[in-house]
Amino acid sequence: MTALDVPVEGPTALVVDDSSSMRSILARLLGSIGWSCRDAADGLLALDVLRTGWVPDVLLVDWNMPVMSGLDLLRAVRADAGYAAMRLVVVSSECDPVVVGQALDAGADEYLVKPFTADSLASKLELVAHGRWSA
Repeated sequence: MTALDVPVEGPTALVVDDSSSMRSILARLLGSIGWSCRDAADGLLALDVLRTGWVPDVLLVDWNMPVMSGLDLLRAVRADAGYAAMRLVVVSSECDPVVVGQALDAGADEYLVKPFTADSLASKLELVAHGRWSA
């Protein structure tokens, strides 16, 4: 049985970050608040996960990644009507207002700058879980 075969309960997230430590931190945080998650090390691997038919409630995306950037991943996901309900959150150390604007223009619902507090991320994700997302 693979990770993709395991039944998923509760709200779900796909964490996309080239840093294994950041993926681990986010996975632990998500697990502690009742979320199930999967992860990918870059945008292309994230698209591979999505192509399995598993569509998470939220995609947490790093901005600067090799192979496929967060911006390119945002654009690819927003271009596919099958992912229209998925919420996209950029989680990045990049805080340039131009970059934030590019992310929002590409379809991000929210942009969180690293480091962020566990409480601030948990609050946003709680809104997603109950369908009350506020972009």
